[in-house]
Formats: sequence, C-alpha cells, structure tokens
Amino acid sequence: MGIEIGGSIEKVNGKEISYNEFVERYLAKNQPVVLTGLMDDWKACKDWVFDSGKPNLKFFSTHFGNSKVQVADCGTREFTDQKRVEMTVSEFIDHWIDAKECGGASNSFQEGNDKLVLYLKDWHFVTEYPEYVAYRTPLFFCDDWLNLYLDHYRMHNDSDTCQENDGISCSDYRFVYMGAKGSWTPLHADVFRSYSWSANVCGKKKWLFLPPSQCHLVFDRGFKSCVYNIFDDVSETNFPGFKKAIWLECSQEQNEIIFVPSGWYHQVHNMEDTISINHNWFNAYNLSWVLDLLSKDYKEAKEYIEDIRDICDDFEGLCQRNLAANTGMNFSDFFIFLSRFFSANILQLYCQLREDGISVWSSSKMAKHLVFNLASIRRIALKLMGMGVVAGNHGFFLDLMEMLDDPNFLKLFIDVGRAYGKIHEQQNCSCDTKKAWMVEFLDYSSHIRNPEDFVKFIDYSVAKLGATFCEEKHLLSGLNNWPLFEDQ
Repeated sequence: MGIEIGGSIEKVNGKEISYNEFVERYLAKNQPVVLTGLMDDWKACKDWVFDSGKPNLKFFSTHFGNSKVQVADCGTREFTDQKRVEMTVSEFIDHWIDAKECGGASNSFQEGNDKLVLYLKDWHFVTEYPEYVAYRTPLFFCDDWLNLYLDHYRMHNDSDTCQENDGISCSDYRFVYMGAKGSWTPLHADVFRSYSWSANVCGKKKWLFLPPSQCHLVFDRGFKSCVYNIFDDVSETNFPGFKKAIWLECSQEQNEIIFVPSGWYHQVHNMEDTISINHNWFNAYNLSWVLDLLSKDYKEAKEYIEDIRDICDDFEGLCQRNLAANTGMNFSDFFIFLSRFFSANILQLYCQLREDGISVWSSSKMAKHLVFNLASIRRIALKLMGMGVVAGNHGFFLDLMEMLDDPNFLKLFIDVGRAYGKIHEQQNCSCDTKKAWMVEFLDYSSHIRNPEDFVKFIDYSVAKLGATFCEEKHLLSGLNNWPLFEDQ
C-alpha cells in the first residue's frame, strides 16, 4: 500500500538563527526542522567516522567494546516494537563486519534460515563514558528539564520497574544509535511525548512524519493499536483512516540534526550505514503533552484491572505502579518532578532579581525565561488539581526542608542556573551565595501532600518573591497571563 507524501521538512543553517528565533519558529509552534552547521567541533565526528564518511567500527570495539547494549532485530516484531537482544558492543560490531565481508549490503547475518538485520538502540553512552566528551548539546536543546533532573534523581524509584543494580538503563534519555543500511525503527511517538533531537554523525536517514492533527488516522477503531510499519499492506478494515494520512518526508544527511516535536508520529529508515546521537527532552513548552499522555495511559491502566477493584487493598496504588511500568513515571513521580523544578526555578529567579536589583519586567532574558517556566508549572499544577488525581495509600509527599538539605537538589538548582546562563549568555551566581539565599527564601515549612498543597506553595512563593521586590501584583499577573505560554 502506498502512502501519500504531502510535503517535506524545512532545513535551516543553525548558525544563522538565534535561540529566540528557534523557540518562536519551531519549539513553541511544535514544528519539525532540520538544522545544519552545529556539529563541526564534535569529537564524535572525528573519532567515529573515516574521511570517506563511513563509520569507524573498529574504534567502537577497541574503546567501548565491553559495554552491554540493547540491539533490535529489525525483522522480528515483538508486541508493538522490534524484538530486543542484549550483547556487547564488540559482538554487535563483529556481526556488522562479518555481514559486510560476506558481501551483505546491511548489518545482517544468518541464523538458521533467517536473515537478521540488527540495530543498536538506546545506548546510554554519556552516562557510561562521562569523560569521553563525544559532543556538546547544541544551545537550542539545552533547556532540557528531563535530563537535568535525571542527572540527580531517578524518575521512579520502585525497584520493580528499575533495579538498583541497573542504574544505567534508568539514568537518562541521551542515546547513541548504530545501524547499517536497511535497519529501521517502526512508527511511534516519542517517550513521554517529549521532544527529541537526532544528529547524524555519519550516514543518511529517511524520516516519515505525521502531524498530531492526523495521528488518529494510524490507530484502529478502538484507538488501542497503532500501525507498525506504514509500508506494510495495512488492513483497511482494522485501520480505516490510514489511507487518508498525509505524510511529510525528510532525508537527513551526515552532520545534520533533526528536531522532532511532541506528539508527531514518525518512522525512520537508515539508507546508509549510520551512527546517530539522540536526546529525548521536555521543558515548559511541552509539559502539557506529558500530562496528557499520563492521563491517557492512566485511564487505560485503570480500565485494564477494573475487574479486581473490589478485592484489591490498594487499587489506586496498583494503577499508579502499572502506569509507571508502562509509561516510565506515574502521577506521583510527575508531581515530585514539578515540585523540585518549580523550587529550583523560583530560587534562580530570586537570585537573578536580587543580583540585578531591578524589576523582572526590565531585567534579563534569563529572568523572563524563569517566569515563563513558573507560569507553565502553575498551569499544569492547576490541571492536576482539577483532575482530582490520587496516588493510592502512599499518596504524594514532599518535605520542602528535607529537599533543601538534599545535596542532589542543590546540584539540580546549580545546573538549572548554568543551563539558562549558557542559553542567555549570562553570568551565573556563586554557589555559596545561592545556598545562603535558598535558606533565606524558602521558609515555607509545610509539607506538600497533594496538588492543592502544591498550588498553595506556588502562590505563596510567588507572593513572597513579588513582595520582596515590590512587584507582587505584576509577578502574580505574569504567572497567570504570561503571553508566550500556550496550552497544547
């Protein structure tokens, strides 16, 4: 069955647009784009690639060969994804090289009568090799709440979904992908409905995109099952809307980076031997996408076990555990994430205003960015409160004073300031001064136990900040009516 291609993805020289232009044109509007000119100084582009543009496979075997990685068998479907097997990088490279020496056009080898096409995916390279700086995250993608948070906290601490001895697999959403010509990834939307960016260190990829307004067309009548491969003979009976979908097509070349917005379904094929670096991330602009996914997945998790409600001691807690297992976090995790990020942001804003000594409305771009973040978090908190979310017998709980004493929070707080300082080319405050300001400013002694408590804490903190700088009315108004924020 053929698909209808209705357009392509814009390609822009990343050196010729500013951060604000990128935000206004692509991030805020949730539109994809290909960026060039941003990988010139990457170590990966020198060490991992020959001058011919072919991947230096032996380099990986020599320097990173003992790493255990997940490898997809591109020819075998397992539920909604490709079957995964674990092997070392050296084993994966050996299979790749053996296939080439046997005259294969792709990373494949014979096992019985089956020909396997292998694709190394989701390798947590940065976490495993922090001293080897393969690349620098482009400025456009530095407002990354997800990975900033995961550098200091786990998203979910239930040992059933993330074992303590499996820290790397739970560590972050910064990945290396490696696959030969012919390897591919089935149709999907990204984890948490996050943004993602993917940089081709070498090789060429073909992307097929479907905008969020059309994504219902690739689901079955019950909206439970999604098309797996858009180039299959897709059943019109099972997927009656599929033929109506109009796709955007993109060819991504070596040294190009593609920005994938939230909620865009996409399928990707490696047209040549390819190595890519990929991040998933979210921030103030797409938090509502994360909440919407949690709400949808929670409803499905609840419906799936509804028949055992009467015999379950903690039915809601079981729903939340299943939500975390299926989605990667639950409402409690999201709530604690938002609470910590709000605290880090408002403390950073306090630091900026105190250091600038002027009104937020005439102060730095960094201060205005922080106000925008606070506005986004408050709106999500209000949505959570309106949903009446509960989390089972364990519930929500965050001790604010305990959080302030936590070294991990101080590190998060400092990293948030460092990220926005880099984005807006602004000098960061000193660590010692920040620690003193933290104790001075956050004297809210109550625990946060539910979304209502969180909203009260937000309003208390904003009111105190406004009063400190004699602009309470303007600051509160800003959080309620920040002009750049738009609901998804």
